[in-house]
Amino acid sequence: MTNATNATNATNTVHVLGFSGSLRKASFNTGLLNEAGRLLPDGVTFEMFDLLPIPFYNADVEAEGAPEAVRHFKDLIAAADALLIASPEYNYSVTGILKNAIDWVSRPPKDSPFLGKPVAIMGAGGLYGTVRSQLHLRQILLPTGANLLTRPDVHVMRSWEKFDGEGNLTDEETREKVAQLMIALRDWTRRLRNEA
Repeated sequence: MTNATNATNATNTVHVLGFSGSLRKASFNTGLLNEAGRLLPDGVTFEMFDLLPIPFYNADVEAEGAPEAVRHFKDLIAAADALLIASPEYNYSVTGILKNAIDWVSRPPKDSPFLGKPVAIMGAGGLYGTVRSQLHLRQILLPTGANLLTRPDVHVMRSWEKFDGEGNLTDEETREKVAQLMIALRDWTRRLRNEA
């Protein structure tokens, strides 16, 4: 294999950073992310970030310098080629921890690592499969300048029937949807990269 071919393969590799809007130990949404990490298509690498260390956003704290956990999260987003967010649904919307993390990363707007970043969304929930929280999350991300993948949808309904007690996905149909989302995110990221 030539050096040119090696360089092309390295350029085509897509590194995805995933994070969940749930802090629960056996979270269905964290389980979805874990499954995504096991279903990687060719040319994709994956890592996860836990939002637990991110403090509540406070402009006074920001003015003195972002906390270490926030700086680390921003660095991981900047280094990633694409993002995968698993969003639960609380009261028809995203969780406070997820909104808070997005608020931190989006500031200052002109320097946000969200700018131009390909983002895919999925979610596991109740009877509606996080449809409402995902729509709200798209609205929240719109002003950040992220490039949102519109399809395929991954809305896991009746999650308690599709995960075991440890938060592991057991449903084959959902597994296939997650695999298809990862392929779509890879292809979307490469397309945007080539257009830049």
